[in-house]
Amino acid sequence: MQPCPHRPPCPGCPRFGRPGVALSAHDALNDLARAHQLPELPVISGELTGFRHRARLAIRGRVSSPKIGLFELDTHHVVHVPHCVVHHPLINHVASVVRRCLVETRTTTYSDTAHLGLARYLQVVVERSSQTAQIVLVGNSPTAEPLTACLNLIRERLGADLHSLWFNSNCAATNTILGPSFQHWCGPATVVENFGEAAIHYPPGAFGQSNLEVAQKIIEHVRAEIPTGSRVAEFYAGVGAIGLSVLSRVSELRLNEVSPQSLHGLNIGLDALGAVDAAARTKISVMPGAAGAMREAANGAEVVIADPPRKGLDPELTSLLTAQPPRRFIYVSCGLDSFLADAQRLTSGGALRLAALTAFNLMPFTDHVETVARFERA
Repeated sequence: MQPCPHRPPCPGCPRFGRPGVALSAHDALNDLARAHQLPELPVISGELTGFRHRARLAIRGRVSSPKIGLFELDTHHVVHVPHCVVHHPLINHVASVVRRCLVETRTTTYSDTAHLGLARYLQVVVERSSQTAQIVLVGNSPTAEPLTACLNLIRERLGADLHSLWFNSNCAATNTILGPSFQHWCGPATVVENFGEAAIHYPPGAFGQSNLEVAQKIIEHVRAEIPTGSRVAEFYAGVGAIGLSVLSRVSELRLNEVSPQSLHGLNIGLDALGAVDAAARTKISVMPGAAGAMREAANGAEVVIADPPRKGLDPELTSLLTAQPPRRFIYVSCGLDSFLADAQRLTSGGALRLAALTAFNLMPFTDHVETVARFERA
């Protein structure tokens, strides 16, 4: 594959050029598979260049020469990455245009030490169907007014490549990238993706996967694990990327999520589904709140799905799954250590057994591994 012009010091791909998942992760999952008499771990991969459809990039540097990229490890020094080979080409193009607009409008860039300067971060999400970019410019300002000239110039310069443009206010002196407040500048309200069934809607503050090719393979894998006609509960459902994409397999679907932005996207998706398939919409109920607090959503479900953050399952949910095991529990994990710990808790009492394990190379060239496990009632 082509060399990366930004390594070092860019930290984004610490295993650049090496295929598959990290050996340590592969070995740990294989050890787990052997302990449960499962076959050799299968690893599913995708494209190795241009696969990132979503990026959050820091903006730092001088007014005349801003840098847009990633922080060097353990610093607030930004590595400018104009030719990133793992970004979708449109992300690189957007970053280049935004950089020129910042310079031409003399927009100041953020300083972490002084907590001064306007332009702080850039988020870019590429919609596959339209090949256009949803853009969020994060500013160290309570309103978009100081960035008006820059935002208008971005809209003008990107033209047909622009999906939508947003301002996000983040005035906190923290490392948090997005603030709670979004201002819609132009374009559609959500990026829309389709993973095989209902449309999935992503407002700019909702979580979404960056590698959509492999994310789609994960969803297809989960769909195949659900017996037709099952009553299903999904925890940590986000905007419904898994749940709404397996709808034809289920007789009932309960979706749990806590993030307001993801719930907003989920509700938009449900409204859109209801407009085209009212019968399908009646199968779905939403239970907002923390997964542990909403654990009763699993009651009576034949299949439970969980796709938690890196910290793993809420303890209250783990307790319910072991005390009242469903016929099948499908665990989509983005945190290896938490998954290994949760797997031990789920199986130690004998109520659930690990029946299948698959790894997905969702973030190539990193130490990350995405794991999909099927647990069954013992």
